[in-house]
Amino acid sequence: MTYLTVEEMKQKKKELGYSYEKIAELSGVPASTVRKVLGGSTKAPRSATLQALSRAFLQEPVRGFEVTHNKEPQMVREAEPAYGFDKKQGEYTLEDYLALPDERRVELIDGVIYDMSAPTGYHQLIAGQLHSLLLSWIQGKRGSCMPFISPVDVQLDCDDRTIVQPDVLILCDKSKYTPARIIGAPDFVAEVFSKSTRKKDIFIKLNKYKNAGVREYWMIDPDKKTVMVWNFEKDDEVKMYGFRDNIPVGIYNGECVIHFAEIDDMVTPWM
Repeated sequence: MTYLTVEEMKQKKKELGYSYEKIAELSGVPASTVRKVLGGSTKAPRSATLQALSRAFLQEPVRGFEVTHNKEPQMVREAEPAYGFDKKQGEYTLEDYLALPDERRVELIDGVIYDMSAPTGYHQLIAGQLHSLLLSWIQGKRGSCMPFISPVDVQLDCDDRTIVQPDVLILCDKSKYTPARIIGAPDFVAEVFSKSTRKKDIFIKLNKYKNAGVREYWMIDPDKKTVMVWNFEKDDEVKMYGFRDNIPVGIYNGECVIHFAEIDDMVTPWM
């Protein structure tokens, strides 16, 4: 591909009125890298970075897909075929998913590919702290279950049409674990909302997790500082908590309690 020079990109940025964040959204390049390249602090950008940035200005589909922006969840709709893809949304399979570049973050749900923007640092801090607390409790009890943190592929329905990447999960059935991916429903799943995943996490994933056999699902909303806990083993019992509450983990019958204020105190200064 012939790509734009940095000076040409600067001119395009001015003409189109793009912010660094908009360029990052369109190109898949982190906003910090966009600033360094267009700001001149990176003197010799990699060709791959220049190609990705050029696509943002030339309105070319990124790595074979065109992302529908400003809609939640962000759904990837087909653009020009790439990697041999000539299918419609709803027809994609595990084979197509595995053919995508490793750096392209997507989920496959019922044959539909959903784009996942890079998580924010705040998002990652919450997920990391939750995973750490769960791991510490399980290890202290010498438990047999294992907590995982994204990215880890979960072949949720044991078919070739759905692969998700929960932010945090707990798996108790070792037979579902393989080095490549988890095959089957985890026991516990937590999703930390972001702008690109909020509606998908609330509606699509809620039903997928419930129907697949997930026992407990936490929806963590950093903006509202709430945690909605679904206990599918108790007639879909749902409870709402705040970031200052002590939240019992249902799959452990309340013996494991997450003092969410510890997470809030740790990550809020980094917002």
